[in-house]
Amino acid sequence: MDILHYKELGEGEPVIILHGLLGMLDNWKTFARHLSKDYWVILVDQRNHGKSFHSEDFDYSLMAEDLRRLMAELYMPSAHLLGHSMGGKTVMRFAELYPEQVDKAVVVDIAPSGSIGSHSLIFESLLEVSLDKISERSEVEEQLVSKGIERDVVLFLMKNLKRSKESGGFEWKANISVLWNNYQNILASVVPAEPIGSDFLFVAGGRSKYITEEDKPLMAQFFPEYRLEVVEGAGHWVHAEKPKELLELVKGFID
Repeated sequence: MDILHYKELGEGEPVIILHGLLGMLDNWKTFARHLSKDYWVILVDQRNHGKSFHSEDFDYSLMAEDLRRLMAELYMPSAHLLGHSMGGKTVMRFAELYPEQVDKAVVVDIAPSGSIGSHSLIFESLLEVSLDKISERSEVEEQLVSKGIERDVVLFLMKNLKRSKESGGFEWKANISVLWNNYQNILASVVPAEPIGSDFLFVAGGRSKYITEEDKPLMAQFFPEYRLEVVEGAGHWVHAEKPKELLELVKGFID
């Protein structure tokens, strides 16, 4: 069985961090370094991302099972979970399937309802890049910008580009074609079959639209112990834009 790639920092109560779509554990290293002053932090690359294994199969039940296997590998009966966006949906599905293994859960800027797709341009642009004809990273960056993708998003995506050990050329870390083929599974709802008793903290970016007023009754129904905090001035990437505020919320909630 494949085990997810991970990194550990600090010691104490375990906190597992799961990144979002087209992200990787490195996106959370700075945040994790601060959190690890008080906790044992495990940063994870989810399947088809970062340095973890690639698979043609991709949905939240599978990703929850990946997490369960990793916890077994680490002899970890339970943990606090923190997930951003796609990672937040993994956390919600895990809490439904394995509630006894969740201490407290933090979901950053995503709701349990189905998401509205906004990545079509990104995926189409990534798939159109002819990596076999690329000699410099800057060429990829400029191609993506020329497609109309915002520069800060392009810089985020460029973290997925690496040198191939075999060919010496470039390749993507993320399994782009499989993620695109399974995009509807990524957007899918993770509303549980029945209410979940675990303590949940939902954190929304004040400038983001991933958690709406319409989501609150659903969250109250299926996550009755939930809290919602809004980080003003932050967009979807709360951990990058307002790391201090998010760290205070997470530590206050876990403590």
